[in-house]
Amino acid sequence: MVYIQSIVKGIRDFLAETGQLAFFAGRFFKEVLKPPYEFRELLRQCYQMGNRSLMLVLVTGFIIGLVLTLQSRPTLIEFGAESWMPNMVGISIVREIGPVITALICAGRIASGIGAELGSMRVTEQIDAMEVSGTNPFKYLVVTRVLATTLMLPLLVIFGDIIALYGSALIEFLKGGMSFQLYFNKVFDALSFGDFIPATTKSFFFGFVIGLVGCYKGYYCKKGTAGVGKAANTAVVMASLLVFFVDFMAVFISDIFYEL
Repeated sequence: MVYIQSIVKGIRDFLAETGQLAFFAGRFFKEVLKPPYEFRELLRQCYQMGNRSLMLVLVTGFIIGLVLTLQSRPTLIEFGAESWMPNMVGISIVREIGPVITALICAGRIASGIGAELGSMRVTEQIDAMEVSGTNPFKYLVVTRVLATTLMLPLLVIFGDIIALYGSALIEFLKGGMSFQLYFNKVFDALSFGDFIPATTKSFFFGFVIGLVGCYKGYYCKKGTAGVGKAANTAVVMASLLVFFVDFMAVFISDIFYEL
């Protein structure tokens, strides 16, 4: 009986959390169109989200390119398909691995940072002070951060994809003697706009859900300083899950259009 009650409570909490997040997203779309527009704060947040995450994304992308190529080479050599390595790695990274891994990295760094920052402002009553002074804290704090993550994540994905392909090309150069020019010629021969457009489009949605969840958890943080850590932790978990969900929906929809 207790087990059933806990399941029912979990489902109820999940539905309540989903509804509150949807309401929060609706408020974002309402506020983003209303003046005044905080362009200076938006640029500052773009720098915070983009520039300070760039090195982590580049290092991770480079290692992914190295590992993916090293792990795939023995199998392709066994089947005599070593020449297909640039095609396979290029399509894998551009279509799926690059956007998803970059989004998960940003979910860990950006969503937790936003959750902790806004959570600290909430428990120290800085957000309440902004409301009392006549400033719209949602406009200044939430809208700018969500827009910044939405705009910056596709750029981070592009840089991550490029450096991952360079890592793969380096292994092919060292192990198979393939020149960098030949490697990238094969990569771009295998790719088409049908590979770039869905990957870029879903990157915007990845950035949106990461920023939205981080702001939501921090903006409604409770229970003092302990709640700040909980907000940062749950923001990472929820943002990562939503990244996988958005990725599944994007692949499912693109597959339907491909069949048509």
